[in-house]
Amino acid sequence: MLSRSPAVPQPLPDLNRRLAKLTSILDVAKAMSAERDLDLLLPLILFEATKVVEADRCSLFILDRETNELWSKVAQGSKSEIRLPAGSGIAGQVAHTGTIINIPDAYADTRFNRSFDISSGYQTKTILCVPMRDANGEVTGVIQALNKLDGQGFNSEDEELLLALGAQAAGAIENALLHEEINRLFEGFVSASVVAIEARDPTTAGHSGRVADLTVSLAQALEHLSTGPYARTHFSSTEIQEIRYASLLHDFGKVGVRENVLVKAEKLYPHELEGLRARFQLARKDLQLQSYRRRFEAVKHRGDKHLAEIEAEETERLGTELKHLHEVFDFVITCNRPTVLAQGGFERLHELGHLQFQDADGASQPLLLPREIQSLSITRGTLSSEERREIESHVEHTYRFLTQIPWTRALRRVPEIAYAHHEKLDGTGYPRAIPDRTIPVQSRMMSISDIYDALTASDRPYKKAVPHTLALDILKREADNGQLDKELFHIFVDAQIPRRALAHPPK
Repeated sequence: MLSRSPAVPQPLPDLNRRLAKLTSILDVAKAMSAERDLDLLLPLILFEATKVVEADRCSLFILDRETNELWSKVAQGSKSEIRLPAGSGIAGQVAHTGTIINIPDAYADTRFNRSFDISSGYQTKTILCVPMRDANGEVTGVIQALNKLDGQGFNSEDEELLLALGAQAAGAIENALLHEEINRLFEGFVSASVVAIEARDPTTAGHSGRVADLTVSLAQALEHLSTGPYARTHFSSTEIQEIRYASLLHDFGKVGVRENVLVKAEKLYPHELEGLRARFQLARKDLQLQSYRRRFEAVKHRGDKHLAEIEAEETERLGTELKHLHEVFDFVITCNRPTVLAQGGFERLHELGHLQFQDADGASQPLLLPREIQSLSITRGTLSSEERREIESHVEHTYRFLTQIPWTRALRRVPEIAYAHHEKLDGTGYPRAIPDRTIPVQSRMMSISDIYDALTASDRPYKKAVPHTLALDILKREADNGQLDKELFHIFVDAQIPRRALAHPPK
């Protein structure tokens, strides 16, 4: 006689349903642990909570311990943020006591406040409100479910499942809030750093912010490309934040540059120009004194009857000498401005180095000092080669400063991006003169934005603002010469990045 194996009992439908709900909680727990954006996390929690307990809608309230309030950014059925004192209402009581409230008939329970139903037109029938507890067991908020879909009210299983989901949600929300705090900390630090930069040189105020806006706009424009080397290039929101921070802080190293060099508007420093001006005044007095001495000697030798003739001769001679001195001073003032001298200007400067005058002690003194001639002979801008190297050292200062900051893993490239913003694709940039293949695309974008803003920014003591069209011509010349990324420059122009960044600054 054949024996039969015992029948294997099949899982009950309720057990399958419970298993499916537990699996759903595990799945959403994984999703929640990966999400750091509170605006995305909270709707995810509510969607899953509604599904798990089979409710019509859910609300989630977070406990603010500083104000002792419950607040909700998201509540199904409400468009505005809700705030209420901890301890008031059903949600407040659950937050205060840490116990579950399960109401099978809302209108028969004195704890229920009907004002929301009256204002919204919604009819609440059943309520389940459970606390959310963190890893230490402390209440961090509450989840409230309304109207069980089967009309029978919420049961103990719903309480258990919602508590389990609430525990997962509490940890995820705590992580998201901590992430927001870290972001605010970085934002505050970056903002304070920008203030420090601009305090050193008020004439460049706003430069860092504009460069950040331009660079972020250019990065976002790459997402819309379907052809070319940057087709389908995409930067995540964190990478955009990384670009923005690097752009805002790209000039921070200027705090390590001497202020008089940083804001030098002319080739001579103000105190040097005052010393030179005083020397010319002494030379003027010396010419007048020499003229009076000659008059006295002429009268002594030629007699009083020639006084009128002597006066006329000396007046003409002194006038010629003073005019020449005045012309020399005007020429020096012209040389002092950050302009390119006309042909022969530098040679004349060195010739003027031979001019002398007598001081109060009768000793001969040079009208122009050798170091002044050297400064006035600067061919471009206002900085000597030593001063230019000092200005360029700000990139090294920036990099050393930024590498001291414990950036998060997502922002770890901020120092590297800022470090390369003055490098050129042809290897002529500074401070490292690195080849094009090692320059990050983020730095290439920042280079274009930095040069554009430096050219078009409102008048500074050492330069006039360049019109938009001329600035683009200058950028095009550098791109054609292989210094700037030609493809990125064309995108900068075609996407009208300056107009877009000005009209809609990236957030």
